[in-house]
This record gives sequence, structure tokens and C-alpha cells, in this order.
Amino acid sequence: MELHTEIAELAAQLGAILTNNGLTITTAESCTGGGISYALTDTPGSSAYIERCFVTYSNEAKSELLGVAQKTLREYGAVSEQTVYEMVQGVAAAAQADVAIAVSGIAGPGGGSQEKPVGTVWFGFYLQGKVLCERSHFSGGRADVREQAIDFSLRKIISLLNT
Repeated sequence: MELHTEIAELAAQLGAILTNNGLTITTAESCTGGGISYALTDTPGSSAYIERCFVTYSNEAKSELLGVAQKTLREYGAVSEQTVYEMVQGVAAAAQADVAIAVSGIAGPGGGSQEKPVGTVWFGFYLQGKVLCERSHFSGGRADVREQAIDFSLRKIISLLNT
């Protein structure tokens, strides 16, 4: 698999920021299927700042590996602010990382609803104890949504680390 040039450049930029600040990172990915961690580990020297990442595609995986409450998943669904909030806290703790990204969304082509259409993606960002959650909506097919979600997550965490 070849990374989109912009994503590879963002991953390398993020890696440099993490290295320069002595920080570690982890991910908890659902709709991106490990794409963010793939981009991060494609950068030479990434073992200095990344030890483990999680692909938690099912609700059971979100609960078992990240500690997302079954009640949260039942009441709000996997694609929700509440779920990514618990995902990002859980993955940061599980990996003992300084920085974490969690992603849960509907890449399509099916699975969408009027309330949560295809292309809806929730992100959780963890920076040394602080959590920010954000929703975005992407267009295009499944691959487009996933690529845009990866790109967005890398840009956002770089922006947060630079502020």
C-alpha cells in the first residue's frame, strides 16, 4: 500500500514534533482501520514515539480493549462524541501514551442514517490528560472518507501540539 503524499508528509511532520518533544502517541481506530497507525509507522524512526495502536472495529473491541462502557455504546452508538471520548482516554491509558487519536465513523457505502449520514466521523484527541472531541463530515466513497479522516486527524493533532 502506498500512502498519499500529503498523508506521508503529515505523518513525518507529526513524528518530528513528537520526537523533538519526547512524546509518545497511540491510536484507537474504527472506520480508518489502522490507516493512521500505518501512516505513523511508515515514517523511519517511528519506534521512538509509537509502541502500540488499536483497531477496534466492533463495539465489543471498543469495550474490551479500550474500556468504552456498554451503556455508552447502547445510548449513543459507536459513532458519537461520548464513544470517542471514552475511546481516546482508554487507548491513552492502555498504551501509556502522551498523545492519542481515536476515530469512529461511517465510511459507507451503507450504515448511515438521517441522524448520522455516511461520511460522519467523530474524532477524539488526547494531549497529556486533556481531551478534545470533534465531528466532521466527509464526502465521496468509502476510500475517500477514510483517507480524509486520516488526513484530518493528522492535521488536527499537529495543530493541537503546535498551540
